[in-house]
Amino acid sequence: MTIQLYLVRHGQTYFNLTRRLQGHSDAPLTAAGIEHGHDAGRRLQNVRFNGTYSSDLTRAIHTAKYLLSENKAGSPTWPQQLPDFREENFGSFEGIDSQVSMTQINAYSEEMYNDYSDMIQKRGMKGSMDLIAKADPYNLAEDYDAFITRVKKGFSYLLEHHNDGDNVLVVAHGTLIRAVVDYFGHPEMAGDAIHNGAVTKIALSDERGEVDVFNDNETTFEG
Repeated sequence: MTIQLYLVRHGQTYFNLTRRLQGHSDAPLTAAGIEHGHDAGRRLQNVRFNGTYSSDLTRAIHTAKYLLSENKAGSPTWPQQLPDFREENFGSFEGIDSQVSMTQINAYSEEMYNDYSDMIQKRGMKGSMDLIAKADPYNLAEDYDAFITRVKKGFSYLLEHHNDGDNVLVVAHGTLIRAVVDYFGHPEMAGDAIHNGAVTKIALSDERGEVDVFNDNETTFEG
């Protein structure tokens, strides 16, 4: 059985705008972030979703609401919230300027990284998450195993509640999407920052996933 999974990153938040790590913390969408939701919705307006979901963080819920308000194909109008699709938990680094955080994280690494994307490109998703967990003095940040275990639990839920060929929308988060494509065999994609409102489309079946579209904020999709 295979479902067509449309992963969409939430719209811009004030933490995104001010370049702060966000994770399980939350900040409201900016005006541009609201438009990111509507724009994604217009590009997906012809796709009939058999299920619509978001993480339980408000930036994802609100983006899904704006996205679904544009749908013309008879999709559900409100997302079911699934905590398994939350962003990575950055622990005590959340809310801190991303460059300040990198300075602290670099203290635990022999190699210095310019920013989060640079760290992922050089260290990989697993190595990056594990380094952040190691550097967190309060031991609140997720390591890779904890993170990917809960995301896989979310995938199992989707597969259990849908039928072969169903189109399924999940509005989630940038690092989560990067980690998902990495998990499905594309570490070269994971090094790219995900655009707010961008679509990543994956043919998901059991433990496998084929990435058909990645980080797309231009295409208008047909049902």
